[in-house]
Amino acid sequence: MKKENTKAQMRKGVLEYCILSILKNGDAYTSEILKTLKNAHMIVVEGTIYPLLTRLKNAGLLSYRWEESTAGPPRKYYVLTESGALFLKELDKTWNNLVNAVTQITTSTKSTKNE
Repeated sequence: MKKENTKAQMRKGVLEYCILSILKNGDAYTSEILKTLKNAHMIVVEGTIYPLLTRLKNAGLLSYRWEESTAGPPRKYYVLTESGALFLKELDKTWNNLVNAVTQITTSTKSTKNE
């Protein structure tokens, strides 16, 4: 098994959660989302994020608005919808439970095989 493939799959598994979490702090356009992910060492290419943003929008978790830009063409700003905010709260609970479970498993020094 290749280590890089596993690491990539782990990142992909939490990418939606990360994007929704970024947008809970306010509207953002794709470049801002990518920059936030990059700053957190979640390297994602544009070819990955655009289909994901479209899927989240089609699911009703995001909406968007166009805003004129003085530095080029209009920008599409993504906005977390009310449904998206509720969905994010559920993901927060799930994430916390998952982190606790993984931490318990990966830091346990006692084997449960013989119990």
